[in-house]
Amino acid sequence: MSVRKPPMPKLLLNNVACMRNAQQILRHVNVSLHDGGALQVIGSNGSGKTTFLRMLAGFSKPSAGHVLWNGHDITESGVFHQYKLQLNWLTLKDAIKDKFRVLDNVQWFEVLEGKQGRSLPALELMGLGRLAKEKSRMLSMGQRKRLQLARLIAMDRPIWLLDEPTVALDADGLKLLEYIIAEHRKQGGIVIAATHQPIAMEDPMVLRLPPRFPRKMTLVDMLDRGGLD
Repeated sequence: MSVRKPPMPKLLLNNVACMRNAQQILRHVNVSLHDGGALQVIGSNGSGKTTFLRMLAGFSKPSAGHVLWNGHDITESGVFHQYKLQLNWLTLKDAIKDKFRVLDNVQWFEVLEGKQGRSLPALELMGLGRLAKEKSRMLSMGQRKRLQLARLIAMDRPIWLLDEPTVALDADGLKLLEYIIAEHRKQGGIVIAATHQPIAMEDPMVLRLPPRFPRKMTLVDMLDRGGLD
């Protein structure tokens, strides 16, 4: 009788270490994420959460170990080209065009994905349906964050990298965030959320980063934190 091998992780961190400005943020990290998996990266401001996400996005290499997608190192050029098409990264910089309508700010990304018909339902889910034809400059900070989340839904990529997704959200907005994360995972999506405020998820893996206090704030630090982190 043959023994069935366990499924290969969709995303695997194999003994990973991560550096920022010659300062080690973490080391010996081993994480296996299968379809529907979730990882919460918890840390205070300045602990390196954004640096860690950049490494997972393939914008920087681990100082040790490997990040594997479907068993392949994401830093290899041919692999990275395919891997980046799986990612949707929500950052503190919202990339919202103020002169565009709210709907246009979602549809533009949807068109890039070669998809149709998801933008308006995504806005309605995030409570922005009535504002779809308004200029985006009229949105509050919380509404701008909801607009970012609507883009996640409309683009429909399998791996979400979320950098401080709770920032500017009120209690209702936080519940919506938790809902769309749960729904994304039910459909086999993977969620990696870096946050100082835990998000309610079902059975996530948790990675806690120790606090870091650089001796001197540099331009790299400020860019890495997006002005806030």
